[in-house]
Amino acid sequence: MTSLTALTVEAEDAPSAEKFYADAFGLGDRLNVDQSDAATSGFRGFTVSLLVSQPANAHALFDAAVSAGATVLKPVEKSMWGVGGVIQAPDGAIWKLATSSKKDSAPASRDIDSVVVLFVASDVSASKTFYVEHGLKIGRSFGSYVEFAMPGSPIGLGLYKRAALAKDAGVPADGSGSHRIAITSDAGAFTDPDGFTWR
Repeated sequence: MTSLTALTVEAEDAPSAEKFYADAFGLGDRLNVDQSDAATSGFRGFTVSLLVSQPANAHALFDAAVSAGATVLKPVEKSMWGVGGVIQAPDGAIWKLATSSKKDSAPASRDIDSVVVLFVASDVSASKTFYVEHGLKIGRSFGSYVEFAMPGSPIGLGLYKRAALAKDAGVPADGSGSHRIAITSDAGAFTDPDGFTWR
């Protein structure tokens, strides 16, 4: 079964980005930062979700990120599916902090249950086929969304249509240039149909 071991975010000021992520999320070896001045603008075509066990933890991560310099895209609030908010890191990456629970059952912490990256797919069906051919297995798939089955993987992966993912993030869908993200996994090195890099 394919395992995603780390995400690498590329930033123009890598030391500052590393400090932000350490102060905000403390993801350890699940997140790396590389220096990059690759041209990029607007929505980069991905979001990273930090899924937690209760609303207090989503608030704690959200507040830590804002205190460390993040921009609020969507405040933490209740929805039909749970509680969550969205921030944009100073390097431009978009992070969603969420829980399916609507009630707290323990003191607040910044414990993270799982990390899930969502990539834009211009043709979800074609990208799904591409990833299956590279050894990934489908977990759930409906319409414009695909979630891969990755039990035991430190990081999960899904695909989504650009407009839908941008709307969920609270940003305009327009964007161009480098995604400024890469995945480290045991699936090998390749680039997907939408330009996302695997190492």
